Amino acid sequence: MQDNIRPIAPISVAGLVPMAPETGMPICEVVDPTTLHVDPAYQRNVSEKGLRQIRRIIEGFDWAKFKPPVCAYAECDGLTILKVLDGQHTAIAAASNPHVPLIPVMIVDAENTIAQARAFIGQNTDRLGVTTLQLHQAALAAADEDAQTLELVCTRANIKVLKATNSYTGTGSRQTIAVKQIEALINRRGSKLAREILEVLANAERGPLTATQIKAVELLMTEPEYADVITPDDLTNAIVDLLFTAEDEAKIFAASHKVTFWRALAITWFRKCKKRRQPVVRAA
Repeated sequence: MQDNIRPIAPISVAGLVPMAPETGMPICEVVDPTTLHVDPAYQRNVSEKGLRQIRRIIEGFDWAKFKPPVCAYAECDGLTILKVLDGQHTAIAAASNPHVPLIPVMIVDAENTIAQARAFIGQNTDRLGVTTLQLHQAALAAADEDAQTLELVCTRANIKVLKATNSYTGTGSRQTIAVKQIEALINRRGSKLAREILEVLANAERGPLTATQIKAVELLMTEPEYADVITPDDLTNAIVDLLFTAEDEAKIFAASHKVTFWRALAITWFRKCKKRRQPVVRAA
């Protein structure tokens, strides 16, 4: 055997608890790609970038580079169909190529939308091409408690979590794609305080809500040196008064004081805030 060829060998599992699969082993079938379906509950629509990818696959179709789509059987209008859990671009490219009438697919055991959405998350969690927004929507379809909590917090703050980065409407007011930042905020501060922090930005009618803005407001509403002397309404008013000039001032402050932009933005807003009078501490 050549020196650079090595066999697959198990690693040590000391300290690990190997999991026994809860579902059966996948099966492989050869199908007509035009018979496959996509569930919008956890699959995104094909974007322009996706269309460009599909065109590249069509023009350079090569079985040596082909990765079989992952599918699951499902019931739809009394019929049994195959839903694509991962690989819809590949399936569309094959369906569009007149030289590819049939493709192999791997079929996993996922009997309902929740199980299928969880399978989608498992297939795509570490994929660069799948965004946090898409995984969040899939988690909602999978009835994930953390995803549901995030949606509830945003709904109560009158904020809409968008399904795609290019789906803002109007000025983007009360809209956000900052799912990771909001998730981290809830984990750090709890649902109630997270909602109050988001409401400060929502009530300022600034849009879209960004991760930088959320971090800045969180600092001002949680650090005693700021939170003890301003109210949420004062902060909202300051954000409204400064409008977009706050970002320009914060960039200058960040550069001159060597601090992060989000912290500089927080300080810029704080300077504009009306301050509450602190109680006088009298000497004994």
